[in-house]
Amino acid sequence: MMNAAMPATQRGLSFSGFIFGAFILVLASIVGLKLIPAYMQDAQIKNILVAVANDPDMQKAKPGDIRLAFAKRASIDNISAVKPEDIEIESDGGKLVLSASYPVRVPLAGNASLYLEFNPSSAK
Repeated sequence: MMNAAMPATQRGLSFSGFIFGAFILVLASIVGLKLIPAYMQDAQIKNILVAVANDPDMQKAKPGDIRLAFAKRASIDNISAVKPEDIEIESDGGKLVLSASYPVRVPLAGNASLYLEFNPSSAK
């Protein structure tokens, strides 16, 4: 039973609170959708590096042959962020390790952009 002397309290979200929350949600969604392609391309580059490094024919190959193998696989996936010359080739205990380092600029709106640096590697 409600007491007549106690005022009822309102619960819920005000219209301005709803608009502000919706604005934040839309803004976060737009930023997220613009970042997805950069992270997908990074995953593709990492997969190519792992595939080339795990290829038995590449274990004793010359650096030029390794870069050529990367270039062929990258052209299939339409990768342009990393060039074959950007690949760092190392041997870790007889196992081939390939890595790269590259930046990605993601335009957001007007002159606002996000700058991301990726460092994919064939090492686990």
